[in-house]
Amino acid sequence: MASNYSSATVPSILLLLLCSTSLFVASMAALVKEQPLVLKYHNGALLKGTITVNLIWYGKFTPIQRSIIVDFLQSLNSPKSPLPSAASWWKTTEKYKTGASTLIVGKQILDEKYSLGKSLKNSHIVYLASKGGHMGRSVNLVLTAKDVFVEGFCMSRCGTHGSTRGKIRFAYAWVGNSETQCAGQCAWPFYQPIYGPQTPPLVAPNGDVGVDGMIINVATVLAGTVTNPFNNGYFQGPATAPLEAVSACTGMFGSGSYPGYPGQVLVDKSTGASYNAHGVNGRKFLLPAMWDPAKSACSTLV
Repeated sequence: MASNYSSATVPSILLLLLCSTSLFVASMAALVKEQPLVLKYHNGALLKGTITVNLIWYGKFTPIQRSIIVDFLQSLNSPKSPLPSAASWWKTTEKYKTGASTLIVGKQILDEKYSLGKSLKNSHIVYLASKGGHMGRSVNLVLTAKDVFVEGFCMSRCGTHGSTRGKIRFAYAWVGNSETQCAGQCAWPFYQPIYGPQTPPLVAPNGDVGVDGMIINVATVLAGTVTNPFNNGYFQGPATAPLEAVSACTGMFGSGSYPGYPGQVLVDKSTGASYNAHGVNGRKFLLPAMWDPAKSACSTLV
Protein backbone atom coordinates (compact mmCIF):
# COMPACT_ATOMS: atom_id res chain seq x y z
CA MET A 1 0.00 0.00 0.00
CA ALA A 2 1.70 3.17 -1.14
CA SER A 3 1.34 6.46 0.66
CA ASN A 4 2.28 10.06 0.15
CA TYR A 5 3.65 12.13 3.00
CA SER A 6 3.67 15.77 3.94
CA SER A 7 5.26 16.80 7.19
CA ALA A 8 5.05 19.31 9.99
CA THR A 9 8.73 20.10 9.82
CA VAL A 10 11.11 20.80 12.68
CA PRO A 11 11.15 24.60 12.93
CA SER A 12 14.41 25.08 14.81
CA ILE A 13 16.47 23.43 12.08
CA LEU A 14 15.36 26.20 9.78
CA LEU A 15 16.01 28.89 12.36
CA LEU A 16 19.76 28.38 12.39
CA LEU A 17 19.99 28.71 8.65
CA LEU A 18 17.69 31.69 8.46
CA CYS A 19 19.33 33.61 11.27
CA SER A 20 22.71 33.49 9.54
CA THR A 21 21.28 35.68 6.81
CA SER A 22 19.14 37.94 9.01
CA LEU A 23 21.50 40.92 8.88
CA PHE A 24 21.71 40.75 5.12
CA VAL A 25 17.95 40.49 4.80
CA ALA A 26 17.43 43.46 7.10
CA SER A 27 19.83 45.62 5.11
CA MET A 28 18.15 44.72 1.85
CA ALA A 29 14.58 45.12 3.12
CA ALA A 30 14.39 48.77 2.11
CA LEU A 31 15.68 48.01 -1.38
CA VAL A 32 13.87 44.82 -2.31
CA LYS A 33 10.10 44.45 -2.00
CA GLU A 34 9.15 41.15 -0.41
CA GLN A 35 7.72 38.74 -2.95
CA PRO A 36 4.27 37.33 -2.21
CA LEU A 37 4.16 33.74 -1.01
CA VAL A 38 2.15 31.64 -3.42
CA LEU A 39 0.89 28.12 -2.82
CA LYS A 40 -0.08 26.80 -6.21
CA TYR A 41 -3.30 24.86 -6.66
CA HIS A 42 -2.60 21.63 -8.55
CA ASN A 43 -6.24 20.96 -9.51
CA GLY A 44 -6.76 18.03 -7.15
CA ALA A 45 -9.57 17.29 -4.71
CA LEU A 46 -9.74 19.07 -1.36
CA LEU A 47 -11.58 17.87 1.73
CA LYS A 48 -14.71 20.01 2.02
CA GLY A 49 -18.01 19.61 3.84
CA THR A 50 -18.33 17.74 7.12
CA ILE A 51 -15.18 15.77 7.90
CA THR A 52 -14.97 13.24 10.70
CA VAL A 53 -11.68 13.13 12.61
CA ASN A 54 -11.15 9.70 14.16
CA LEU A 55 -8.51 9.53 16.88
CA ILE A 56 -6.15 6.62 17.46
CA TRP A 57 -4.31 7.12 20.76
CA TYR A 58 -1.17 4.99 20.77
CA GLY A 59 0.52 4.61 24.13
CA LYS A 60 -0.35 6.17 27.46
CA PHE A 61 -2.11 9.53 27.54
CA THR A 62 -3.80 10.87 30.66
CA PRO A 63 -7.51 11.76 30.47
CA ILE A 64 -6.52 15.43 30.82
CA GLN A 65 -4.12 15.19 27.88
CA ARG A 66 -6.80 13.59 25.73
CA SER A 67 -9.32 16.25 26.72
CA ILE A 68 -6.97 19.08 25.68
CA ILE A 69 -6.64 17.69 22.16
CA VAL A 70 -10.33 16.82 21.83
CA ASP A 71 -11.27 20.31 23.04
CA PHE A 72 -8.96 21.78 20.40
CA LEU A 73 -10.59 19.78 17.62
CA GLN A 74 -14.05 20.78 18.83
CA SER A 75 -12.92 24.41 19.06
CA LEU A 76 -12.28 24.48 15.31
CA ASN A 77 -16.04 24.25 14.79
CA SER A 78 -17.18 26.47 17.67
CA PRO A 79 -18.12 30.00 16.56
CA LYS A 80 -19.23 30.90 20.12
CA SER A 81 -15.68 31.14 21.48
CA PRO A 82 -14.41 34.69 22.10
CA LEU A 83 -12.18 36.23 19.43
CA PRO A 84 -9.48 35.58 18.48
CA SER A 85 -10.59 31.97 18.35
CA ALA A 86 -9.50 28.60 17.03
CA ALA A 87 -12.62 28.66 14.84
CA SER A 88 -11.63 31.97 13.24
CA TRP A 89 -8.16 30.53 12.60
CA TRP A 90 -9.64 27.46 10.89
CA LYS A 91 -12.02 29.60 8.85
CA THR A 92 -9.07 30.58 6.63
CA THR A 93 -9.27 27.09 5.08
CA GLU A 94 -12.58 28.15 3.51
CA LYS A 95 -10.62 30.45 1.18
CA TYR A 96 -8.95 27.46 -0.47
CA LYS A 97 -11.25 26.95 -3.48
CA THR A 98 -14.18 28.28 -1.42
CA GLY A 99 -16.15 26.05 0.88
CA ALA A 100 -16.04 25.08 4.53
CA SER A 101 -14.22 22.09 5.96
CA THR A 102 -16.19 21.38 9.12
CA LEU A 103 -14.40 19.01 11.48
CA ILE A 104 -16.25 16.80 13.95
CA VAL A 105 -14.70 14.31 16.37
CA GLY A 106 -15.60 10.72 15.51
CA LYS A 107 -14.50 7.50 17.16
CA GLN A 108 -11.62 7.28 19.60
CA ILE A 109 -9.49 4.15 19.78
CA LEU A 110 -7.13 3.62 22.72
CA ASP A 111 -4.07 1.39 22.31
CA GLU A 112 -2.45 1.78 25.72
CA LYS A 113 -0.58 -1.52 25.57
CA TYR A 114 1.65 -0.55 22.64
CA SER A 115 0.39 -3.36 20.38
CA LEU A 116 3.15 -2.67 17.82
CA GLY A 117 5.89 -1.88 20.32
CA LYS A 118 7.49 1.47 21.06
CA SER A 119 9.43 1.92 17.82
CA LEU A 120 7.23 2.54 14.80
CA LYS A 121 7.87 2.82 11.08
CA ASN A 122 5.77 4.72 8.55
CA SER A 123 3.96 1.50 7.63
CA HIS A 124 2.91 1.09 11.27
CA ILE A 125 1.39 4.59 11.26
CA VAL A 126 -0.70 3.72 8.19
CA TYR A 127 -1.76 0.44 9.81
CA LEU A 128 -2.83 2.21 13.00
CA ALA A 129 -4.65 4.87 10.99
CA SER A 130 -6.62 2.18 9.15
CA LYS A 131 -8.21 1.20 12.47
CA GLY A 132 -10.23 4.39 12.24
CA GLY A 133 -12.12 3.02 9.25
CA HIS A 134 -12.57 4.36 5.71
CA MET A 135 -16.08 5.77 5.77
CA GLY A 136 -16.86 8.88 3.70
CA ARG A 137 -14.97 12.11 4.27
CA SER A 138 -12.75 11.42 7.23
CA VAL A 139 -9.24 11.87 8.56
CA ASN A 140 -7.76 9.22 10.83
CA LEU A 141 -5.38 10.93 13.25
CA VAL A 142 -2.76 8.82 15.02
CA LEU A 143 -1.33 10.35 18.20
CA THR A 144 1.73 8.70 19.76
CA ALA A 145 2.75 9.03 23.41
CA LYS A 146 5.99 10.58 24.64
CA ASP A 147 7.76 7.22 24.99
CA VAL A 148 7.03 6.08 21.42
CA PHE A 149 9.75 6.47 18.80
CA VAL A 150 8.55 7.02 15.23
CA GLU A 151 10.66 6.88 12.08
CA GLY A 152 11.83 10.41 11.23
CA PHE A 153 10.41 11.92 14.41
CA CYS A 154 12.57 14.78 15.73
CA MET A 155 15.09 14.35 12.91
CA SER A 156 13.01 15.79 10.09
CA ARG A 157 9.41 16.04 11.25
CA CYS A 158 7.09 16.54 14.19
CA GLY A 159 4.06 15.08 12.46
CA THR A 160 2.89 14.14 9.00
CA HIS A 161 -0.15 13.52 6.86
CA GLY A 162 -0.75 11.41 3.80
CA SER A 163 -3.21 9.20 1.99
CA THR A 164 -3.41 5.60 0.94
CA ARG A 165 -3.81 4.53 -2.66
CA GLY A 166 -5.86 1.81 -4.26
CA LYS A 167 -9.54 0.86 -4.11
CA ILE A 168 -9.90 1.98 -0.50
CA ARG A 169 -8.38 5.42 -0.14
CA PHE A 170 -8.38 7.49 3.01
CA ALA A 171 -6.54 10.47 4.43
CA TYR A 172 -4.60 10.12 7.65
CA ALA A 173 -2.27 12.12 9.86
CA TRP A 174 0.13 11.51 12.72
CA VAL A 175 1.60 13.68 15.48
CA GLY A 176 3.88 12.59 18.30
CA ASN A 177 4.37 13.91 21.83
CA SER A 178 7.91 15.33 21.84
CA GLU A 179 8.13 16.14 25.56
CA THR A 180 10.95 13.70 26.39
CA GLN A 181 12.48 13.32 22.93
CA CYS A 182 12.82 16.72 21.26
CA ALA A 183 10.68 19.39 22.92
CA GLY A 184 13.17 22.04 21.77
CA GLN A 185 12.32 21.13 18.19
CA CYS A 186 8.71 20.00 18.15
CA ALA A 187 7.28 21.87 21.16
CA TRP A 188 8.94 25.23 20.46
CA PRO A 189 8.22 27.98 21.55
CA PHE A 190 7.27 26.26 24.84
CA TYR A 191 10.75 24.81 25.25
CA GLN A 192 14.27 26.14 24.77
CA PRO A 193 15.33 25.57 21.15
CA ILE A 194 18.33 23.37 20.42
CA TYR A 195 19.58 25.62 17.63
CA GLY A 196 19.36 29.31 16.85
CA PRO A 197 18.63 32.23 19.19
CA GLN A 198 18.14 31.18 22.79
CA THR A 199 15.08 33.24 23.63
CA PRO A 200 13.17 32.33 26.81
CA PRO A 201 10.44 29.74 26.19
CA LEU A 202 6.79 30.73 26.45
CA VAL A 203 4.52 29.29 29.12
CA ALA A 204 2.26 26.58 27.65
CA PRO A 205 -1.42 27.63 27.81
CA ASN A 206 -2.69 24.23 29.01
CA GLY A 207 0.22 23.54 31.33
CA ASP A 208 1.60 20.65 29.30
CA VAL A 209 4.61 21.41 27.08
CA GLY A 210 4.32 18.14 25.18
CA VAL A 211 0.59 18.33 24.48
CA ASP A 212 0.55 22.08 23.80
CA GLY A 213 3.32 21.38 21.30
CA MET A 214 1.17 18.62 19.81
CA ILE A 215 -1.65 21.14 19.32
CA ILE A 216 0.63 23.24 17.09
CA ASN A 217 1.53 20.20 15.03
CA VAL A 218 -2.01 18.81 14.90
CA ALA A 219 -3.12 22.19 13.59
CA THR A 220 -0.35 22.06 10.99
CA VAL A 221 -1.12 18.58 9.65
CA LEU A 222 -4.90 19.01 9.68
CA ALA A 223 -4.69 22.25 7.69
CA GLY A 224 -2.39 20.45 5.26
CA THR A 225 -4.75 17.48 5.09
CA VAL A 226 -7.86 19.41 4.07
CA THR A 227 -6.03 21.68 1.59
CA ASN A 228 -3.71 19.04 0.12
CA PRO A 229 -5.16 15.64 1.02
CA PHE A 230 -3.96 13.64 -1.98
CA ASN A 231 -0.77 15.50 -2.85
CA ASN A 232 -2.38 17.46 -5.68
CA GLY A 233 -4.03 20.33 -3.80
CA TYR A 234 -2.38 23.53 -2.56
CA PHE A 235 1.37 23.52 -2.00
CA GLN A 236 4.63 25.10 -3.01
CA GLY A 237 7.75 23.25 -4.09
CA PRO A 238 8.15 19.57 -4.96
CA ALA A 239 5.27 17.21 -4.24
CA THR A 240 7.66 14.97 -2.33
CA ALA A 241 8.45 17.75 0.17
CA PRO A 242 5.67 20.33 -0.15
CA LEU A 243 5.25 23.56 1.78
CA GLU A 244 1.58 23.67 2.70
CA ALA A 245 -1.02 25.90 4.37
CA VAL A 246 0.82 26.09 7.71
CA SER A 247 4.22 24.50 7.07
CA ALA A 248 4.92 27.37 4.64
CA CYS A 249 4.67 29.72 7.63
CA THR A 250 7.07 28.03 10.06
CA GLY A 251 7.68 29.65 13.44
CA MET A 252 5.12 32.46 13.11
CA PHE A 253 2.55 32.89 15.89
CA GLY A 254 2.05 36.63 16.25
CA SER A 255 2.78 39.96 14.64
CA GLY A 256 6.41 40.95 14.28
CA SER A 257 7.68 37.35 14.29
CA TYR A 258 11.06 36.51 12.85
CA PRO A 259 13.31 33.42 13.01
CA GLY A 260 13.74 32.54 16.67
CA TYR A 261 11.01 34.94 17.86
CA PRO A 262 7.38 33.74 17.73
CA GLY A 263 5.94 37.25 17.60
CA GLN A 264 3.67 39.25 19.87
CA VAL A 265 1.03 36.99 21.37
CA LEU A 266 -1.52 37.30 24.17
CA VAL A 267 -0.62 36.50 27.78
CA ASP A 268 -2.99 35.14 30.41
CA LYS A 269 -2.67 37.50 33.39
CA SER A 270 -3.37 34.79 35.96
CA THR A 271 -1.05 32.08 34.66
CA GLY A 272 1.48 33.94 32.51
CA ALA A 273 0.72 31.50 29.67
CA SER A 274 1.03 32.62 26.06
CA TYR A 275 -1.79 32.05 23.58
CA ASN A 276 -3.48 33.55 20.54
CA ALA A 277 -6.75 31.62 20.31
CA HIS A 278 -9.73 30.92 22.56
CA GLY A 279 -11.49 27.56 22.43
CA VAL A 280 -14.30 25.58 24.03
CA ASN A 281 -14.48 24.95 27.77
CA GLY A 282 -12.38 28.03 28.48
CA ARG A 283 -9.36 26.58 26.69
CA LYS A 284 -6.61 28.70 25.21
CA PHE A 285 -4.24 27.62 22.44
CA LEU A 286 -1.23 28.92 20.58
CA LEU A 287 -1.81 28.38 16.87
CA PRO A 288 0.66 28.90 14.02
CA ALA A 289 0.23 31.27 11.09
CA MET A 290 -1.67 29.99 8.08
CA TRP A 291 -1.25 31.03 4.47
CA ASP A 292 -4.17 33.19 3.38
CA PRO A 293 -4.99 32.75 -0.33
CA ALA A 294 -6.73 36.12 -0.41
CA LYS A 295 -3.58 37.91 0.79
CA SER A 296 -0.94 35.58 -0.66
CA ALA A 297 0.75 35.84 2.71
CA CYS A 298 1.04 34.07 6.06
CA SER A 299 -1.57 35.37 8.47
CA THR A 300 -1.53 35.22 12.28
CA LEU A 301 -4.48 35.61 14.63
CA VAL A 302 -2.83 38.45 16.58
